[in-house]
Amino acid sequence: MKTNFTKDVFANQNEVRWCPGCGDYAILSALQKTFAELGLPPTEHAIVSGIGCSGRLPYYMNTFGYHTIHGRATAVATGLKLTRPQLNVWIITGDGDALSIGANHLMHLLRRNINVNILMFNNQVYGLTKGQFSPTSKIGQVTKTSPEGVAQNPVNPLQFALGCGASFVARALDKDPAHLSEVLQAAYAHQGCSFIEIYQDCHVFNAGAFDAFSTKTQRAEHVLYLQSGQKLCYGENKGLGEGLIKTADIQEACIHHLDDFEQAMRLSRLSFPDFPVPVGVFYQSEKNIYTHPTHQEIADENELNALYRKGASWNRT
Repeated sequence: MKTNFTKDVFANQNEVRWCPGCGDYAILSALQKTFAELGLPPTEHAIVSGIGCSGRLPYYMNTFGYHTIHGRATAVATGLKLTRPQLNVWIITGDGDALSIGANHLMHLLRRNINVNILMFNNQVYGLTKGQFSPTSKIGQVTKTSPEGVAQNPVNPLQFALGCGASFVARALDKDPAHLSEVLQAAYAHQGCSFIEIYQDCHVFNAGAFDAFSTKTQRAEHVLYLQSGQKLCYGENKGLGEGLIKTADIQEACIHHLDDFEQAMRLSRLSFPDFPVPVGVFYQSEKNIYTHPTHQEIADENELNALYRKGASWNRT
């Protein structure tokens, strides 16, 4: 039953400790606000994180929480959701945690469409280990492990998720918490696996990576807010239908359709400064959800376990 909660109900007494200016503070606040608006008690939420600065988030939430090992939050969350389907499971991960050592687990979680929500904090750098380049670091980005600039093409998280068969793919900004909360609520309402990339500022090792389009003064001209059934337009005159995107990537300059996979792929390729940065829900579709095994599958497994424990050998009859 839905109850009226305040944001404070989902905070605990632990001191929140990230670097000053870290975007994680804004994401934490938006998540607490969203949980309050969902109206479900803390005991109905579980937050599973991996290794990285983002991995600290469960410590600051008054919910069930697990701080797991590098890249394996998705695997742990899978087991948790299958055995405790009544819980709302939220995965907190970073671009390194999810797309490097954890990419294989992430791929199978997405294709299985397990009913969990993935929040991938993308700051385009390894922050916890002090500034190495990550799978999403841009070409030419200077880091401690790329003093002459990153030479490899970065991973596009949205294309990765779409290519793995995700049924809900979205992007949000840490500097726009109101919109972030809307996206989080849409992910919660979706039946299936939700993947949200959140551009998150690492103020120490990659400061201002997104400021050219993500700050309040820049968003109006450089951010495209995706709304189902609405025109793909941006800029101060978007209400007049001007500023409509007309590019080689989007020939139609058309209406945003959540179930249009090809359109979502085209939108995911748009990047600043050549194009405005799309945020919101790129793609959403209904797909079969992977759930707990059936009684017959459990019976078959029990029979196999009994056979395994009988001894070192067996005779086929």
